[in-house]
Amino acid sequence: MSEKYLGFDIETAKILPENFGDLHDHRPLGISCAAIWGEDKEQAEVFYSKNPDGNAAGKMSVNDLSRFVDLLIDKSKQGYTIVTHNGLGFDFDILAEESGRLDDCKQLALNHIDMMFHFFCGKGFAIGLNTAAKSIGISKPEDIDGSLAPQLWKQGNHQQVLDYVAQDCRLTLDIALTSRKNKKITWITQRGSTSSFTLPSGWLSVSDAMKLPLPDTSWMDNAWERSKFTAWLK
Repeated sequence: MSEKYLGFDIETAKILPENFGDLHDHRPLGISCAAIWGEDKEQAEVFYSKNPDGNAAGKMSVNDLSRFVDLLIDKSKQGYTIVTHNGLGFDFDILAEESGRLDDCKQLALNHIDMMFHFFCGKGFAIGLNTAAKSIGISKPEDIDGSLAPQLWKQGNHQQVLDYVAQDCRLTLDIALTSRKNKKITWITQRGSTSSFTLPSGWLSVSDAMKLPLPDTSWMDNAWERSKFTAWLK
């Protein structure tokens, strides 16, 4: 696997009600914008569709999303390894639905590194991107999160959302690179302490993480199954 990482993230377009429960229950969600950030680049590349008047569209078109899938395939061929946080269970699943490129998105998902999925396969529970980011001294912006992005996009605050999706790519990339260097990922626990999960062989692709032995989750109530993230691949 290549050691040149490419962070990837999307923002969805549908405005959801308060206390919306499971995000997937509200599909199709649409994609307002997407971003990638190569570790050898100084800034992110952002993507969105435009209306005939040149302004940002409410969501990305099927054609634009299909071209974005082609770009991810090309980046992989150029030697990049795509890295996400929950890209298997979310970003690639939604991208497959919205672009109509199911088979290509399946292959991209299986071959990429999903840090959260690798962690989940080893520990049996998931951690948020920001809890991992804070453990290495970085953080998401305080004034916006993913749940606010669809409303901000609809209100015309496009640059704010584009900056946010780019920042998520950067956080993902920084966590991936720091963890690769240290052979472990760290996170801030609910009690406020720092904990870690070792990565003796570095980050694993989704297909390799799926081969890890199931962790002991007997201490957990309603433990998640791996199918929560992988079901769409079937």
